Amino acid sequence: MRIGVVTFPGSLDDVDARRAVGIGGHAAVALWHGDDDLRGVDAVVLPGGFSYGDYLRCGAISRFAPVMTSVVEAAGKGMPVLGICNGFQILCESHLLPGALIRNDHQKFVCRDQRLRVDNVRTAWTSSYDEGQEITVVLKNGEGSYVADADTLDRLEGEGLVVARYLDVNPNGSLRDIAGITNERGNVVGLMPHPEHAVEDLTGPGTDGLGFFTSLLAAAAA
Repeated sequence: MRIGVVTFPGSLDDVDARRAVGIGGHAAVALWHGDDDLRGVDAVVLPGGFSYGDYLRCGAISRFAPVMTSVVEAAGKGMPVLGICNGFQILCESHLLPGALIRNDHQKFVCRDQRLRVDNVRTAWTSSYDEGQEITVVLKNGEGSYVADADTLDRLEGEGLVVARYLDVNPNGSLRDIAGITNERGNVVGLMPHPEHAVEDLTGPGTDGLGFFTSLLAAAAA
């Protein structure tokens, strides 16, 4: 598959995401925030970083980038879209996912190898995992606390739309230990931790993050 990785002003994990896409068996395509042409890609990754310097709110300016008009339209038609960290924030700001990401409850930036439990393996991005599988990937954020109203949280849990939860410790105050969610269709996933930093033993805590990229191979074959 050809997977586009968008670069916004302030993106800093776009190159890492493109490398992870390649290790996952796909062709990575660089996409620019100011270009609304998705170049015929089969899926899109919105990477981590500090798009537009995180001015106003994280992701609040990026949602108006020309590329996001095309991403929102494509996602509505079923294209797989993965938002990682700042990308998750952009997905929420673009209303592709509910809720919001706010300042960590301890008011400090956190960077750690984080244990997660994968709760939903029915999405385009998680089918390589087993339900309930515990993995370790890198977490690094200052505004990673996921919040939503009680009705939204109950719906996410009741419909099985929570993709991953934090284990051992809640590093940022996310409600109900939520680390990632999906839409009802399962093609759009937002994840605060960084699976692209856990695809090689040499440069990360292991390869537990690779499944987020190899899952698309199974989705393509289905």
